[in-house]
Amino acid sequence: MVEPGAPAMEGKVAVVTGATSGIGKEVALGLARLGATTVVVGRRPDRAAHAAAEIAAATGNPRVEALRIDDLAVMTEVRELAAALLDRYAAIHVLVNNAGAFFRRREVTPDGFERTFALNVLSPFLLTYLLVPRLVVSAPSRVVNLASAAHHQARVDFEDLQFERKYRGYTAYGSSKLEVIWLSRELARRLAGTGVTVNAVHPGYVRSGFGLNNGGGTAFFMRIFARLFARTIEAGADTPLFVAAAPELAESTGGYYANRRLDPGTADSRDLTKASRFFEECARMVGVPPMAATEPRLPSN
Repeated sequence: MVEPGAPAMEGKVAVVTGATSGIGKEVALGLARLGATTVVVGRRPDRAAHAAAEIAAATGNPRVEALRIDDLAVMTEVRELAAALLDRYAAIHVLVNNAGAFFRRREVTPDGFERTFALNVLSPFLLTYLLVPRLVVSAPSRVVNLASAAHHQARVDFEDLQFERKYRGYTAYGSSKLEVIWLSRELARRLAGTGVTVNAVHPGYVRSGFGLNNGGGTAFFMRIFARLFARTIEAGADTPLFVAAAPELAESTGGYYANRRLDPGTADSRDLTKASRFFEECARMVGVPPMAATEPRLPSN
């Protein structure tokens, strides 16, 4: 994780979604160990509270708190989470958008969005968007978005973002991670000069229960594959935690990191025209203006 030489995060507030298990919990553990007030966001109040208590006990940091959200794929619940965070915390210095999943079969949320797209893309977009004013006034602050090397095989069809024509789980997942990189680059561009950095990270293939939500043969295959090829949860959390807390990255923004190193990603992931177009499309889909009236005036490009 972040080396002992890193400055403590006393007085800082860090929010981690999907933090009741896996990479998210390990990142929250690392942030709490550095002294941050750490907010564990997870499904079901018992799991969130239990994870927060475990992290507090393991780190000796009493400032580990739980916030429950039933389903981050539902936009009204994302808005409720943002409202709760804004009500509870006068400052937010780190936001780690970790929550995400792979769905073998196409599902549609109550909002009418394909679930992979809703959870992996629209949810972190909307949550970050709603927290931007607080992140700006709390600057220096950081946003860390969980992407994946799965974006290397991805191609995004702007005319069929939700795979209504033909759905394949791995294709939808890979596309969502390319889109996360686009959103990270574009938000970094829009927040230039505000003291808020935005980066995407690849944690690696991790033994975190990835794909087990699908059950049946898919879950069986995922378990076997993970035993053979996946890295530990601790290793998977290393780069997200590094990008969230390392002092040498205080001004680094708009990047994609893997194994603690800046990675170029694919040429498509660096296409800033597509990134800007996609950002605007996400804003339209979740019903927010391109720039909220409550946000400070940001540099035009």
